[in-house]
Amino acid sequence: MKRRKIAVAAGFCFSFFLGTLMNLLFIPGFEHHQSNRVHRSDQEEEHADHLQPRAAERRVHRDSVSSEPHRSHPDLARQIHERYDEVVRYRQHRAPWSEAGNPLRPLERRRLMDLAQRGSSEQLKAAEMMNSRPVDFNHGSPFSPLPAKAKLDFDINLNRNMHNPSMMGCSDIDNVTNVQYLGSGYTKAVYKATINQTFSVALKSVDFGGHDMENCVKKYASPEDCYRLASYKIVKEMTLLQRLQHPHILKLHGYCYQDSNDITDTLTAITELGNPLEMIQLLQTSWEERFRICLSLVRLLHYLAHSPLGSITLLDFRPRQFVIVDGELKVTDLDDASADEAPCSSSADCFMEFPARNFTLHCSSQGLCQSINEKRNLYNAYRFFFTYLLPHSAPTALRPLLDRIVNSTGELRWGIDETLSELEKLLHLYSNGLYLQNTTQAPRAEYKRVVGASIAGDNYRCWPSYNHEGCLLSVFSIQEAMDVCESHGQCHAFVLTNQTTWTGHQLIFFKAGASSLVPDPDKVTFLRVTG
Repeated sequence: MKRRKIAVAAGFCFSFFLGTLMNLLFIPGFEHHQSNRVHRSDQEEEHADHLQPRAAERRVHRDSVSSEPHRSHPDLARQIHERYDEVVRYRQHRAPWSEAGNPLRPLERRRLMDLAQRGSSEQLKAAEMMNSRPVDFNHGSPFSPLPAKAKLDFDINLNRNMHNPSMMGCSDIDNVTNVQYLGSGYTKAVYKATINQTFSVALKSVDFGGHDMENCVKKYASPEDCYRLASYKIVKEMTLLQRLQHPHILKLHGYCYQDSNDITDTLTAITELGNPLEMIQLLQTSWEERFRICLSLVRLLHYLAHSPLGSITLLDFRPRQFVIVDGELKVTDLDDASADEAPCSSSADCFMEFPARNFTLHCSSQGLCQSINEKRNLYNAYRFFFTYLLPHSAPTALRPLLDRIVNSTGELRWGIDETLSELEKLLHLYSNGLYLQNTTQAPRAEYKRVVGASIAGDNYRCWPSYNHEGCLLSVFSIQEAMDVCESHGQCHAFVLTNQTTWTGHQLIFFKAGASSLVPDPDKVTFLRVTG
């Protein structure tokens, strides 16, 4: 009996010891801390002839500890995996411009999946293994961390070397000036900054006080993992800006990883700077400028429908996702863009719902909703842009064509190809003055042409005008300027400037009189003498 008690006690003690040992071995990060120490030991032996291992190499392995999602948050780990896999999918597509070769930029304190630098072929192979291997978040390791050999260093091949010395990095933004907060969304904060006192850029980074970070930290109490999740949206956007080269997509100037807010390697994207798209101000501009915005948008959507990555939809399609650069519209926010076509088994699965109306698209034989990305973009362009910007104050002869464009896109009778074709036709008519009616009819009034003279005052206001203090309009010809003057009761003269618009039309100042006629060698003035 005594021996049995001793055996039971010994078994209990052994079980307790074994359980304690197992807990120590399998607590989150323990294995990685161990491998980190072993690696550092091997590294120190390997570099015994050197004063010390390179700081960058030490940081790679130090960061690998903190980069793994916490054991207690499998849902957060799943989200990080999904967002990571999405970036990998976009990176595996090769745009035509990059096929000629794009040498890697030297490792400059940047990594999101934190591994040592490897060759691009190894990266691609690892990515393919990642995508083909099913990830189970409920069995095995509670957080299924990314295997070290499957992690990718997100050097997005920005070509910052002798082939493209203008690409920017951390050293370029160390001493920026005139930093100004522009705004923020759910994930990112955007700042305006000046580099070298001359070049203005936009700086995008994760907003630590933003909706995504605050909600994630509140739910999971893991700032570093929440930052990883949010930062992948910026990496995705940078990847798309790199892959999708187009005049109406914002340019990516560079990026930088640096330590901030007790989190290692926080990411800042450096992009082209544009002016926010303000619809109220846009409604007060000339029809020609509003038409330019709509044409820019349709050209962009046509490219997205036929992009190297497939048909891309802008899931967060709002005016605030666009900016104006030199009068042209450009999309600035691509972190919510998607190249995934909706799968379907019948047309009932291809249901698009909008606030004002709904659409059901055709389910193709390939099991995908036919042109759903293209049609979603086009209808959003109609409801946010076309209805407000295209018809109002347009030339009379162009209004039937404009009404046809607006109605056909609002009903989704057209696709993006037809819409672009009609807008380009409209541009041709307008640029060449083919919209003018009765061009052979003589003006009702007579005008005296005065070369080398201008009118300093005598302004009156008209709408829409390029100048809010006077009546400055664009015209195709002198004949059109006379027609405009005769249609304005206040107009008794007009002055030809040496400025033209993007369509080649000339800017003309219409005046209420000529009492302030002054010499100006660069101007020509027409004085209304009869009628």
